[in-house]
Amino acid sequence: MKTYGLRDIIGPIMVGPSSSHTAGALRIAAIARKLFGEQPERVTFTLYGSFAATGSGHGTDKALVAGILGLETDDPAVARSFSLAEEASVDVNIIWDTATDVAHPNTVDIRCEGAGGRTLEMRGVSIGGGAAVIRRINGIDVDITGEHTSVVVHQHDVRGVLAHIASVLASCGINIANANLHRTAKRGDAYTVLETDSDVDAEVRQHLLQHPDIINARVVPAMTAGDGDETPVPDDAEEVFARWDYTSGEELLALCEREGVTIAQAFRAREEALCAKQGVAAGVDAYLDRVLSVMGNAATEPLGNPQPSVGGLIGGEAAKLRASLETPDAQRRLADPLAARAAQYALATLETNGRMGVIVATPTAGSAGVLPGVLLALRDERGFTHEELREGILTAAGLGYLIARNASVSGAEGGCQAEVGSAAAMAAAAAVAMAGGAPDRCLAAGANVMMSLLGLVCDPVGGLVEVPCQKRNATAASVALISAQIALAGVENLISFDEAVAVMDEVGRGLPPELRETALGGIAKAPSACAFCAGC
Repeated sequence: MKTYGLRDIIGPIMVGPSSSHTAGALRIAAIARKLFGEQPERVTFTLYGSFAATGSGHGTDKALVAGILGLETDDPAVARSFSLAEEASVDVNIIWDTATDVAHPNTVDIRCEGAGGRTLEMRGVSIGGGAAVIRRINGIDVDITGEHTSVVVHQHDVRGVLAHIASVLASCGINIANANLHRTAKRGDAYTVLETDSDVDAEVRQHLLQHPDIINARVVPAMTAGDGDETPVPDDAEEVFARWDYTSGEELLALCEREGVTIAQAFRAREEALCAKQGVAAGVDAYLDRVLSVMGNAATEPLGNPQPSVGGLIGGEAAKLRASLETPDAQRRLADPLAARAAQYALATLETNGRMGVIVATPTAGSAGVLPGVLLALRDERGFTHEELREGILTAAGLGYLIARNASVSGAEGGCQAEVGSAAAMAAAAAVAMAGGAPDRCLAAGANVMMSLLGLVCDPVGGLVEVPCQKRNATAASVALISAQIALAGVENLISFDEAVAVMDEVGRGLPPELRETALGGIAKAPSACAFCAGC
């Protein structure tokens, strides 16, 4: 099971509109580029499942091309990756396969071709929140998660090769965290996939290639928990991480009571311990400051500069809401100023997302407006400080980690309840913590939200993260605030946070495919939606 860190839940910082369909797709293609060893001359992407059904509206094709070109998830140039590929003389072919059944709804096959007829065929899946797993390389099943640096060795299946690989890594001071051999047949082609506890440089690859039965070797850098700067791994790193790790809400409450800390303090300590174990600097405060900066820009820029989204369904809604709240007619100002401002910021963030601007996935791009809407509104209307907003984000991450670990934050897996519902639960917990509520009240607020939004389906019109996503972000911000107030009032819950997460997971997996981000059901099948899609 993946060990989720701060940047997995509050992040990635990315170009919109979808963390799983845009950032995750880019990550898969970037890994293909690294495994191929260079920028290919020709590349074919075959998209399946939800990728095929909604990938055009999500910019999945643009993201895949961007990854092959070596762009990062937060590079605004992702939106024009096709023209960049043309400039770089990279021939791109996209195949939208909506008929073939695949094990995961966010699946893509990539075929890279280069000079001299050299090829690579790879299958990857996007598992939500910008994370990806590689499932197949050149017809051989593998499992590369990206949690550790991976060394992928293509070899002849003969005696002595594994010993050579192990000796090279040992002589270079690299500890193997996990190793798996995948082969087509005895004495045939094989891949050894090794996950390491530290980075692997180019010199290691050259030593590996000295063996005559090693065909190729590539290094896939880890999706590190921290800021990427290497640090020595303490001898007690595992013990310290075990002290601060937790796997359920019940364990989190016990941890907070045992250590005398808040959820934010517990999650900060866990993040620092996780980064220490992975040998990278945590940089928690610097990352939180960048998150708040990106959130602030995404939530305010559309207010003064409304622009249509890429799909053309939204644009200007936040500015209209702000204008309506400034009307001199008090009877037309129905919403409380705090909830109204939260909705305004949420609408604006989804506008930034829809025009392929830079946002923070919290925990996904499709739900990126909820947490900043609540946090920034609390700052503006209640005077919370920058430091208190940091604590709110860490509290949100502490609960979001549990939802991602024990259920899902992917609309393709669990419906919109897994995205907007999770974001609202995180925002409610953050609001309670910022208001001085105890850890158990934070979990109660999160459970309130999940019970209120249980069964919310994912039905994007035309496959775009625009309608009904934008308005759901705005209304979910209000649900988060009400749920937080109920929890702060001391109202007890019959259903615990852990039970609510388990129920949400069960309900999400029970939803038919039409209601899980395929744009084949729900609002997406309303007559007006079908008219927009030209009879899709």
